[in-house]
Amino acid sequence: MKNKVESWAHHDYTTKLSVAIVYAILASVAINFFYQPGNIYSSGITGLAQILTTLSKKIVGFNVPISTTLYLLNIPLFVLSWLKIGRKFTIFTMITVTLTSVFIHIIPQTILSTDPIICAIFGGAVMGFGIGFALKNGLSSGGLDILSITIRKKTGRSVGSISIYFNALIVFVAGLLFGWQYMFYSTLSIFVSGKVTDAVFTKQKKMQVMIVTKHPEKVVNEIQKSLRRGITIINEAEGAYKHDKQTVLLTIVTRFELPQLEAAMRCSDPQAFVSISDNVQILGRFYEEDL
Repeated sequence: MKNKVESWAHHDYTTKLSVAIVYAILASVAINFFYQPGNIYSSGITGLAQILTTLSKKIVGFNVPISTTLYLLNIPLFVLSWLKIGRKFTIFTMITVTLTSVFIHIIPQTILSTDPIICAIFGGAVMGFGIGFALKNGLSSGGLDILSITIRKKTGRSVGSISIYFNALIVFVAGLLFGWQYMFYSTLSIFVSGKVTDAVFTKQKKMQVMIVTKHPEKVVNEIQKSLRRGITIINEAEGAYKHDKQTVLLTIVTRFELPQLEAAMRCSDPQAFVSISDNVQILGRFYEEDL
């Protein structure tokens, strides 16, 4: 069992590293191929990095690269995340931000179009896909995620409302720097990015899971070690083919928790039959975590 857990943990780390690389490439393409040529601001800390890079020539006399600005802005947030959120979360976030900064620096800025509407739509779509792909695999891109989660823990405000306030400031500054039309282009880009992120991954989506197993105690213990979820146990279920006795477990998880559920099943009973119904509606109390 110990070897299985270690093997899965190694697989999980490898997967997250691969996802971090994919996200870094997509974010770099969005910035260097669309945002910068079209004078479009991204959402979150990336947008703030663009603002500071734009202003850097006036402030320090030369253009500071976005890759450098982005990484420097995230350093204090790494410290905040380490103290307030968790070490594992912080380490993977540091890896993701580092890779993103590196790829932004090494991938050359390429002008595919200077039309701000085209740049806003396609840049937002590429960035949104990258963010959604990262979230779907349990990875954070850092920046505003860290700030929002920390403020959420302190004040109880929703992560969504915190992001709206911050992004409103970003697009307002875009209007001041480039002209008010670019405020609307940046707003369009943030809207497209959000919609594509939701299409790829929505944390609020609930999934009903039915597990048929001969080892219910192992499965229940493993799931509840990593997930805060209630489980309904139906004993003495009978298979129609062999007429053997098995146990049916029913639970609800979010799409965000699906990788943790899959890991728990691999560790506890890889031979179990698992059926997952997507996007179910829930009436009654359902616990939702911050992350």
